[in-house]
Amino acid sequence: MITLYHCVSARSFRPLWMLEELGMPYDLKMLPFPPRVLARSYLDLNPLGTVPLMINGATRMTESAAICQYLCALGAPTSLQVDPTEADHGAYLNHLHFGEATLTFPQTLVLRYARFEPEHRRQPIVAEDYAKWFLARLRTLEPMLTQQEHLCAGRFTAADVSVGYALLLAQHLGLASRFTPAVTAYWERLQRREGYRRALQAQEAAAVAQGVSTVPAPDTDA
Repeated sequence: MITLYHCVSARSFRPLWMLEELGMPYDLKMLPFPPRVLARSYLDLNPLGTVPLMINGATRMTESAAICQYLCALGAPTSLQVDPTEADHGAYLNHLHFGEATLTFPQTLVLRYARFEPEHRRQPIVAEDYAKWFLARLRTLEPMLTQQEHLCAGRFTAADVSVGYALLLAQHLGLASRFTPAVTAYWERLQRREGYRRALQAQEAAAVAQGVSTVPAPDTDA
C-alpha cells in the first residue's frame, strides 16, 4: 500500500488529492509543522525533513508534482493524465510543473517574509512583491480559462490538481480576492470536485485521529 507523509494543506495535499481522484488505497501519516523540527524521527525516513514523502515498495518520492505524474502512470489508463499520443501532452506536462515551479515558489516567499520569519526579520514589502509576482504569473491563465473549463485536453487532469493546490495555498494567504474572474470561477469549480472534498476530509480526520493540529501548515518549505 502507498504511504503518504503529509502536513495539513502543505504541498503534500497534491498527491493526497490525486490518490482520492484515482480511488487508490493509501495510508496517511500526519506530521506536525515543521516536521524537521517537531518530528525529528521523520528525518530518518526523509533527511530533507519536508513533505510530501510517498513510499510505495522500493519507490520513495518527495516532489509533489512528480508524485502526481507517478500516480497517474501507476493508475493508467486514467483520464487524469494526458498521453503522449494526445495533442495536449506537452501542455499537460507544462501545466503540471507550472503549478509548483511557477506558482507555488513565489508564494513560499510571501509566507516566509510575511508570516514565518520572526517579527524583527519580516519584510512586508518583499512579501507583497512576491505576491504580485505570483498574481502576475497566475493571470497568464486568464485568457485560456475564459475559453475552457480545465487547463488541457478538455478535461480535469493532474495538471489541474497541481495548479489547484497553488490556488488553495493562495486562499490561505488571503490572495484569492485578487484572482481574475475566470481564475476565480475555475477555483470554484475545482473546490466542488468530490476528490478535492474527500482529500480535505481525509486530512482532517487523520489529523484528529493522530493528534496533529488541523491548522493549515505555513508551507514555506514543509
